[in-house]
This record gives sequence, C-alpha cells and structure tokens, in this order.
Amino acid sequence: MGDRLKDKVAIVTGAGSVGPGWGNGKATAVLFAREGAKVFAIDINLAAAEETKEIIDQEGGDCTAHQTDVSKSEAVKAMVERCLETYGSINILHNNVGILEIGGPVEASEESWDFVNNVNLKSIFLTCKYVLPQMEQQGGGAIVNISSIAGIRWLGVPYISYSTTKGAIRQFTQSVALQYAKQNIRANSILPGFMNTPMVVKSLANSYADGDVEKMIEVRNALCPTGKMGDAWDVAYAALFLASDEAKYITGTELVVDGGTSCKCV
Repeated sequence: MGDRLKDKVAIVTGAGSVGPGWGNGKATAVLFAREGAKVFAIDINLAAAEETKEIIDQEGGDCTAHQTDVSKSEAVKAMVERCLETYGSINILHNNVGILEIGGPVEASEESWDFVNNVNLKSIFLTCKYVLPQMEQQGGGAIVNISSIAGIRWLGVPYISYSTTKGAIRQFTQSVALQYAKQNIRANSILPGFMNTPMVVKSLANSYADGDVEKMIEVRNALCPTGKMGDAWDVAYAALFLASDEAKYITGTELVVDGGTSCKCV
C-alpha cells in the first residue's frame, strides 16, 4: 500500500467492469485504494461495483460500493449525499463512465444519440454540479474526467455520438478548471488511445473483425506506433498522478495516454 492519496476520499464512477478483466474505472478504483484513498465505487451495475470492492477489501483498502445511474440528477445527488454520510468529505471526483455505440449522423438513431450523450456527458455535468459545492466548502479538490483521442482524431470507426461527447468533455473540463482555479479545485482530462479493455471488446469487435476478438486486437495493435494497445492500468496511473498532490499546479490540461497514436499524420 502506498500513500499518494492518503486520507483522501475518492468517488470513482464506472468503477465496475462490463466483462472479465480490468476496465479503466475498476483499475483506477483499486489503484486509488492501494495509494491510501477511501474509494466510493459507483456503477449502474451494483454487482460490478461490489466485485471491485471485494478486490479492495482483500487488499486491506477501504471501499464502499454504490449503485447509481449517473445520467439521473436525483440519483447523483443521492450518491453524493451517501458518500458524505459514509466518509465525511470528497477530495477526488473521477468521472470514468462511458459507453460507445456505432453509427454516423445518418446511421445512428436519435435514441442512441441521446443515450450516449446522457451517459458520457450529462453524467459529468451532474457529478460536478453536486460535488463542486462540497469541494469549494472544503477548500479544494481534484476532478479527473476520461475523454478520448476520439475527441481530437478520426480513429477509423464511425461512432459520432462517442467522439462528439469525448470532444465536449475536454472543453467542459477546461471550463471547470478555470472557473474554480482560485477555489483550489483542479480539473483535468485524460485522453486514452487504443486500449484493450472489456468495454472495447464488447463494443467494437463487430466493427473491426466481424466479432473475432483476437483479430480485432491484432488490427488495433497494428494501428499503434508501439505495436500494442494500452491497458486499463495505463489510464489508472495517469489518473492517480492527476488526482494526487503531485499535480497540484496542473489544471485544465489534457493528458494523452495513447502510445503516440495521436502524433501520427496517417
């Protein structure tokens, strides 16, 4: 166990995993706990959050699992209240919830567009709405939002709602960072590139390789300058740095975690 987040309380949304293995939120929640944070693990699937809690408990950490639909205002408000009842403060807000649905502006349905926007973008608006007053009252805090290089680059797959929301998260984060800078509240975003996580496998296998997961991994690996996709721990360690006091003079920035992918011209 480390102490980079000792005595801090961290809300991690999307702290479960949609399938076997390590998703970004699950890895981040466990890493935060390993570094001394008390973790309030949020997921719409309580069983997934409880699986993360079980890992943290077994390692001697402190975690509370809580079911929340972060696209619903009253649910988010209740979640924040429950966290404060449990731990008394909120020092870190890590917004990791994200979904992906395939389709360009013609192919995607209006319902799909609204669904992705509500989960990916409205959720961050709502968590910040209810957490920021608490952080301001405490005298500071750190917010880390997961965006994507899909918000700055075309990655070869038409998912207009996903790329649009990920681009919007960047500007949302910068706006919060500048508005609250004098209140000692930092806000930064992480832009992962091609990652090998359960969410990617679930959402994209059909788009790359007709459902052949191994082929999809091979294709996506080849798109990376390093020859290999990143994993959830790459994102988790970036989040740990931005959430910690080591990043005390970093706000409004975008930390790209993509193995150099976004540097390529082709």
